[in-house]
Amino acid sequence: MLDGNSLVHRAFHAIPPLSTKEGLPTNAVYGFTGMLLRLLKDVRPDGVIAAFDKGKLTFRHDFAASYKATRPATPEDLRPQFPLVKEVLAALRIPVLETEGFEADDIIGTLAARIEAAGSSCLIVTGDLDTLQLVSPKTLVLLTKKGISEIVPYDEEAVRERFGVQPPKLADLKGLAGDVSDNIPGVPGIGPKTAASLLNMYPSVEDLLQHADELPAGLRQKLLEYGEQVLVSKRLAAIKKDVPLPIKDPASLAWPGPDTGAVHRVFRRLEFRSLLKKLPSWSSDLGRLTSETEAEMRRGNSFNSLAADFSLPTAQTVGPESISEVIERLQRAGTAAVSFSAADKSAAECAVCCGADQVFWTGDPRNTAALLQALAALPEIKLTVHDAKRAISYFKPYGKVQEKIFFDTMLAAYLLNPAAPNTLSDAAFEHAGLVLPEDETGLIEQARAVFLLTPVLAAKLRAGEQDYLLQEVELPLSAVLEEMESTGVAVDRQELAAISAELGRQIETVSAEIFRLAGEIFNINSPRQLGRILFEKLGLKSAKKTKTGYSTDVSVLKKLSEHEIVAKVLLYRQLVKFKNTYADALIQLIDPNTGRLYTTFYQTVTATGRLASADPNLQNIPVRDPLGRRIRRAFTAGIPDGLILSADYSQVELRILAHLSGDPLLIEAFAAGEDIHTRTAAEVFGVSPEMVTPDMRARAKVVNFGIIYGMSHYGLGEELTIEPGEARRYIENYFLRYKGVKRFVEKTIREAREKGFVSTVLGRRRYIPELFSADRTQRQLGERLAVNTTIQGSAADLIKKAMVDIHRELQKAGYKTRMVLQVHDELLFETPRDELATAAPLIKEKMENALQFNVPLTVTLKAGPNWCDVERIG
Repeated sequence: MLDGNSLVHRAFHAIPPLSTKEGLPTNAVYGFTGMLLRLLKDVRPDGVIAAFDKGKLTFRHDFAASYKATRPATPEDLRPQFPLVKEVLAALRIPVLETEGFEADDIIGTLAARIEAAGSSCLIVTGDLDTLQLVSPKTLVLLTKKGISEIVPYDEEAVRERFGVQPPKLADLKGLAGDVSDNIPGVPGIGPKTAASLLNMYPSVEDLLQHADELPAGLRQKLLEYGEQVLVSKRLAAIKKDVPLPIKDPASLAWPGPDTGAVHRVFRRLEFRSLLKKLPSWSSDLGRLTSETEAEMRRGNSFNSLAADFSLPTAQTVGPESISEVIERLQRAGTAAVSFSAADKSAAECAVCCGADQVFWTGDPRNTAALLQALAALPEIKLTVHDAKRAISYFKPYGKVQEKIFFDTMLAAYLLNPAAPNTLSDAAFEHAGLVLPEDETGLIEQARAVFLLTPVLAAKLRAGEQDYLLQEVELPLSAVLEEMESTGVAVDRQELAAISAELGRQIETVSAEIFRLAGEIFNINSPRQLGRILFEKLGLKSAKKTKTGYSTDVSVLKKLSEHEIVAKVLLYRQLVKFKNTYADALIQLIDPNTGRLYTTFYQTVTATGRLASADPNLQNIPVRDPLGRRIRRAFTAGIPDGLILSADYSQVELRILAHLSGDPLLIEAFAAGEDIHTRTAAEVFGVSPEMVTPDMRARAKVVNFGIIYGMSHYGLGEELTIEPGEARRYIENYFLRYKGVKRFVEKTIREAREKGFVSTVLGRRRYIPELFSADRTQRQLGERLAVNTTIQGSAADLIKKAMVDIHRELQKAGYKTRMVLQVHDELLFETPRDELATAAPLIKEKMENALQFNVPLTVTLKAGPNWCDVERIG
């Protein structure tokens, strides 16, 4: 028997906030369900019920209106979770009992009495100590502890050991000692120990009151004065055992087990994939698709057939003697899903699925190579994979397959919800209710999951009008990125070594100056030692102090940078960062055979749609810092008589803001080719463009980009080192002049709240659950994300489309010019000098016309011997 209200409350406070992609809070449901599944597995009960309070008022309020009056209100994030808990219980086919005027304890007490009378025993699971009064030889209480992570069993001896009385006397104990949590008064001056001692002398509080004259004067007086209150308090604490319930025969509580289909549906909706795997063994058909899921798949199916049963077929092993037979069957099917097991950069094994019961598996690298070669040569075959970029690289030794890959379940899952995990097991569960092995090592399961998942995701993309984004942008982009990764970017090892040596010398010089100013040698990298020097020895005023000492983070030191030693420390940190993070680290990663760095581009890790780079990250080398520019000098064209060509969108996010907002002043400024920051400065500060000073323009630039990133007046004030009030006036003046932008911001936030997501110009979606948080700070974050994602995500759409168009055109025309890096709004190419005159204009034209906006897009072209020393050519 589950004490529903108690367990849900404890789960809510024990589990950190969780929510679905639509913003539905689920932490209490998750905690409650996880605990319940563990209990069902461990206990294997014959029957299960869950009891809940129904309403706030019970029979106890009829004689004590103050009962539980001090309890805090139910948190807003918890209130909507009670119906969800009951939905989970319904799917598990566990009856929910609640009766008007009574608490869950009373329902449990009544049932416990009936079960005992029938000669059976029961377990009560609760977080409420009151229920311990029901403990008996046939009733055990499992009390949750440390939230819900531990469960402590209580029998009669355990109750007596903890409270000093037998379970039936716990209500008497509360009658004397009271209970603060339930606002039960008790007797002033009598605590639990005194109460237990008295109850061991007398069988009940009623008997105690009758013999009050036998007690010491002080106790006697208190009991005589508060005798009536003692009886009321006991009545409040005592659990009823005669609640009118529809259940008369305990045998009717026999548990039939879960409705597996319903469990799948509710767990998918609540995004509880991990819990589905914790269902006990009574659910042997967890790997099977429900009839609803099968119907959903059939509606979106582009394959020949689907089976509802996901239990694995026997895969046919591919060997030299069976290759031709397998190819014939694949030809007849026309479509196939492929999964790979990697060994270094090649595929050691693969599995191919072309029907619900047709899976082929290669057991060793030779058979894998033979099958991939045959697949690459099949002109009519269409392939679906999970991670097209990876698949292209595995097929590469056997021929180009980009045109054969018609679907990518990883990219599709990412587009449907970029914040959700897009591993195959996550996507299979969320979109089709399929449960794959936890380690995702089963190639046969993977191939079949990709096959079954493809039509489901394709249908969802069509419904969300995102199929263009997959087919024309993301899927072809995966081939572009694979080419860029395999090409790499040339880096001058000697230049990096020279930069490292120079940085080392500068670090030594700055260190010596810091030691001179400090008057001693110390470890500059130690926050504790640095804090002692700055704030104790030199007496600088500390803005922050932590448990371990003075804070010396950048935000603290920047506020003290007028002090010479602090400025030197900041410079020292910058020099060390550039030496360690860039100069030294990049040298170690240069391929000794090719002289190139090979980064990995990730399409599915950012919520806005922007690409990410890692191992090494080549998108984070600072461009405005002189040291960052120096590092860029090491990036060269790695071809004979070659040049680095940079193509960079100019103020692309502000141009997209102008397009999306339709603001006439912004559109007019861009159409006229004006400097937008000067124009904004003139509007905000109320002066003519000719009167705008460099400082005004710099401030206007911060305001412009602050609008895009949803910067508050506090953030803007900190960025410009001005008072928040002045920053607020800047923002107000901006919106007074650019009314279209203000309307766009308000509309975007309003529609995001209505839909739960925002969309970019190509329909890329981002769900923003923060908008529905009870926390004001989180809601404000959600508002900033709504505006920023719409703009930044549209910029990501634009440059990705441009990359696809440029790559396609360069290949079509036979250029040797190759794209080697993408750094957000900038594309980097290595080009033969003799192709520059024709390749550069082609690249510019494709970038400026990749998507159509109602303001002109401008691309700046620069070329030179390396990434730093490039000069404008267009």
